[in-house]
Amino acid sequence: MLLSIEGIDGAGKNTLVHRLQEELEVEVSVLAFPRYEESIHAQLAREALYGHMGDMVDSAYAMATLFALDRYGAKEKLLQAAESSGLLILDRYVASNAAYSMARLGDDGVADWVYDLEYGRLGLPKPDLQIFLDTDVELAASRARGREAADDTRERDQYEKDSNLQSRTAAAYRRLAQADWAGQWIATAEVDMIVRALKDRLGV
Repeated sequence: MLLSIEGIDGAGKNTLVHRLQEELEVEVSVLAFPRYEESIHAQLAREALYGHMGDMVDSAYAMATLFALDRYGAKEKLLQAAESSGLLILDRYVASNAAYSMARLGDDGVADWVYDLEYGRLGLPKPDLQIFLDTDVELAASRARGREAADDTRERDQYEKDSNLQSRTAAAYRRLAQADWAGQWIATAEVDMIVRALKDRLGV
């Protein structure tokens, strides 16, 4: 089973991942995107987000393509997990590309382009369930600022520092969830509800 967890910066995705690892009585593995430690495409995207790739970051399509190619580099692992009896939790997946691109361009139609690119041309497997951790935008921003202040290695990038972009992205995620874009969604800020829903689905 593939489970993707989506949300803006500071939403609490990593905390939710650890909670699920602790409480779900099944084999659980985690794959976080972007894969900055091992993917050249993710590394180039990160350089762009910190202003080191000229005007590349100005193109929503260029950035979305780099993030898509990062996922394509993990395609074999994703396909194997989709066929296995275990659970692979994806910390961000294709919907993140759709939501951020929608927010940047002010055009929901770009979600169709992301869908065709990643699920069509690149052949990535769809998740069995997508969770949008719908944390209050101000609370998420406060967490992100606190994380940055406490850790010199966690400087926020251009997307993360743009509070208006984060707010628009959260709204875009809600629209994707309401439309069941690319499959079934759960959209809530209630972590306990998410854990219960997963336990019910997995029968544990």
